[in-house]
Amino acid sequence: MTAVRGELEMFAAEVFEPFARKDQRRWGQVYLRGLLTDGQRKSVEPMAARLGEDGNRQALANFITTSPWDAAHIRAQLAWRMEEAIGPDALIFDDTGFLKDGSASACVSRQYTGTAGKVTNCQVGVSLHLASETASTAVNWRLFLPQTWDPASPKADADKVARRATCGIPDDVGHVEKWQLALDMLDETRSWGLEVPLAIADAGYGDAAAFRHGLQERGLNYVVGISSTLCAQSADAVPVAEPYSGMGRHAGGEVSRQATLGEGTGHRGGTEGGQAGAVAGGFPARHRPLRREADVLPLRGPAHPACRTRGPPARRRTGTARVLAAGEWPADQSEPVQYWLSDLPSGMPLTTMVRLAKLRWRIEHDYREMKQALGLAHFEGRTWNGWHHHVTLVSVAHAFCTLQRLARAPKDAAPA
Repeated sequence: MTAVRGELEMFAAEVFEPFARKDQRRWGQVYLRGLLTDGQRKSVEPMAARLGEDGNRQALANFITTSPWDAAHIRAQLAWRMEEAIGPDALIFDDTGFLKDGSASACVSRQYTGTAGKVTNCQVGVSLHLASETASTAVNWRLFLPQTWDPASPKADADKVARRATCGIPDDVGHVEKWQLALDMLDETRSWGLEVPLAIADAGYGDAAAFRHGLQERGLNYVVGISSTLCAQSADAVPVAEPYSGMGRHAGGEVSRQATLGEGTGHRGGTEGGQAGAVAGGFPARHRPLRREADVLPLRGPAHPACRTRGPPARRRTGTARVLAAGEWPADQSEPVQYWLSDLPSGMPLTTMVRLAKLRWRIEHDYREMKQALGLAHFEGRTWNGWHHHVTLVSVAHAFCTLQRLARAPKDAAPA
């Protein structure tokens, strides 16, 4: 235990080097020890009770809630340290819910979260993780601000907007979609000097064309989940020069149907387009007996979201990127149970693509450990800065646990 504490102190000294004051470094380390001690609750008061002579509740509360330190500086230091330790294959984007009983905490609203599997009263945090096959850790966070908290939104709630000042939400923070928060975190992480060429995310992000385009514009390949309702054209569909309503026969030849893609720029010849589920249903029959495997189908790319609604032809565009859609298709199912979209090089083995896609599940383990063992969802403060401070220090605690596992794992075996 003494040796581990010594390692923790060395790690904390490295990660907390950006703190401007000695007392911040001290209370940062104390808070870190509080998160790593045994005990069910990891909020300030129960941690202080377990920390003995260091258990100054007021000092810990001030440090986490009101002390003016920039969480981004600590996250950058953490990212540099963990990039070296993990050797990440990918950046993984995801989000998790923080269930709340009251309504006073920053950005709490009734909204959907996968944590509960339903719409409920919660905060939602978006996270960016460095990940390899042996380890992963969260190095960046954003707190999602619902439209009800944004005074510029037509859905603004007067009571929530009035609480912004009490919660310390900066005036320039408004509602931003989760996929855009993910891109913002990516830009910030790259500004720290981290360059990881692959992005992975679930369908909550993969279904957003703007997110995929944003990754491509930044030079990142991706493997993202997609829902069965996402629409695409097969690779042998030929885009026509002029917009087409999708109704009837086109004068220039056969135009592929768009199914629920709806009205879009026509595609002449080739196989039919439509929902990803419908496209996956067209996978060669000889592949259907595969067990826990994936089949792959080349696509020109998902249709632009403007194709989903009727409007002037000038607003309609079509996807042109050549991508691959993969579907996991167990033998006992009538259709694939999961879909991914990727723009990885065409020569990459399918098994590699699927392995990378499933790397995202490491993040479920990250969330579980941070919530169950390290108190990620136990913060009882109500402020914007307090939330960001707490999740950052929980990430530091989780990173320390990850380093301990890596150091103690057999050289020829991956850690659990």
